[in-house]
Amino acid sequence: MSVAKITALFGLIFGIIYGIIIAFFAAAFVSAMPGLSGIGPVGAGGLGAVLIVAMAIGGVIGGFIYGAVVAFLYNLFAGWVGGVQLDLV
Repeated sequence: MSVAKITALFGLIFGIIYGIIIAFFAAAFVSAMPGLSGIGPVGAGGLGAVLIVAMAIGGVIGGFIYGAVVAFLYNLFAGWVGGVQLDLV
């Protein structure tokens, strides 16, 4: 469960970063198309905020699921072939 929480945190961070980048390009696209000024229920002004929040939530959910699946598979495979051994000098 701890791996899933950590990857969810990474998903949040990267989701916010990707959301900002996508919001920037979406704002540039909407401003270049005058007919799209009333796009969607939030309008062009709130589109960036919606994208950032949506990407952050998607990153958390996706990161959590990814971390849970990878940790489960690691534990399954480590039981068959042995775990990873790390020697610190």
